[in-house]
Amino acid sequence: MPAGKGTREQNMVEASPKVVVVVPTYNERENLPVLAGHLAELPVPNLHLLVVDDNSPDGTGELADKLAAGSGGTVGVLHRTEKDGLGRAYLAGMARALDEGADVVVQMDADLSHPASAIPEMVRALLADDTAVVLGSRYAPGGSIAAEWPWHRKALSAWANFYVNAILGLGVRDATAGFKAWRASTLRAIDLPTVRSSGYSFQVEMNHRVIQRGLTISEVPIRFEERVVGASKMSVGVQVESALAPWKLRFNRDGEPAGRD
Repeated sequence: MPAGKGTREQNMVEASPKVVVVVPTYNERENLPVLAGHLAELPVPNLHLLVVDDNSPDGTGELADKLAAGSGGTVGVLHRTEKDGLGRAYLAGMARALDEGADVVVQMDADLSHPASAIPEMVRALLADDTAVVLGSRYAPGGSIAAEWPWHRKALSAWANFYVNAILGLGVRDATAGFKAWRASTLRAIDLPTVRSSGYSFQVEMNHRVIQRGLTISEVPIRFEERVVGASKMSVGVQVESALAPWKLRFNRDGEPAGRD
């Protein structure tokens, strides 16, 4: 290696924003190494992966530890002792990422439905102006959903977005998106420890908090793929929580508008 080249490359990494991809896992042993490989190939300097495993019985946590051991410090693992909702896992991972100096936090699923290839554009869009969070959007112009999705799932997804926007007026095309790039300052501003939602409604509550504080949400189109391996974690209870959440966000427990806090 030419003299000084290693130092120049190290300085470039140190000067780049630290991007931490937070990925909750529960029984994702087959998908996780594939996702880790996709992330490692991205042209994003100073990119890190933080796996948040909820004590997966299939050994996902142990596999994550092995990936971390061989990563040279770019992969971390947060082990949780119980499975208490996607939102709780994301919040724990986001808090850890902030504590470890993240400048940008990307949240994405482990099931390969979110295209890792979109992350460079999402990070660029986030840092280009005063955007607070960028959504990987299925419904922005150019976005799409896998053809394998049955019509009733597509209809439910479209209805959920209409429903949420009608109640909360978020003004975004994909209000229920789970693929997002956050500024660290945004996550601090929306007060993570007080977020109440635990299931998929977590996505809506986080967007609502951004809008409440007068911050900007942008959208980057993605193609949302169908899960190849494993089973969906969407239960009837989660669907009920998701349906009630917009009303709870609009009116707090005292009956006052949620924005008046």
